[in-house]
Amino acid sequence: MPSFLHVGCGHTPKSNTTPILSGPEWHEVRLDIDPNSNPDIVASMTDMAAVPSASMDALYAHHTLEHLFPHDVPTALAEFARVLQPDGFAIIGCPDLQQIGALLVEGKLLETAYFSPAGPISALDMLYGLGAALRQGHHHMAHRGGFTRTSLRQQLRQAGFATVVTRQQSYNLTAYALRRPMPDDEAIAWARTHFV
Repeated sequence: MPSFLHVGCGHTPKSNTTPILSGPEWHEVRLDIDPNSNPDIVASMTDMAAVPSASMDALYAHHTLEHLFPHDVPTALAEFARVLQPDGFAIIGCPDLQQIGALLVEGKLLETAYFSPAGPISALDMLYGLGAALRQGHHHMAHRGGFTRTSLRQQLRQAGFATVVTRQQSYNLTAYALRRPMPDDEAIAWARTHFV
């Protein structure tokens, strides 16, 4: 049975990850820095030593990287690449600073941009972290960095991912990154087939 590492799992169940990983054919290994989320492994994404090298078929990290300072991102992405098998892939989601920037240009810092399970989300929430969680003292939920489509792709390639396909949608940026090289047209077709 293939395994995927759910980085920064929080309280998100496997069924709410992504269709390709949520089925019974995948074994989920949960990793989070917060022990209150009951992960299988309590660890930071910058030091996942408890996860053996090349032990995972896939990795899922949704809205986690933006919680790191920019200088820590290369370390985390190198860890992501390290734990994946040579033919493994990662699905990484984060706020899209380019789309958020358009809201700021329009002066829409506090207006609701969209609704999430946590409630209404504004540009301020996307930039600095969900205000409601921060007010409750969950300071590990603060955002310390961010990405555009270009910057995320560049950093993933520098970390050892040979193929990266990105998608912008509803203020979110998703990257599908593979350890192995693949021509761009094949990679786009692969991502569409597996993830859209």
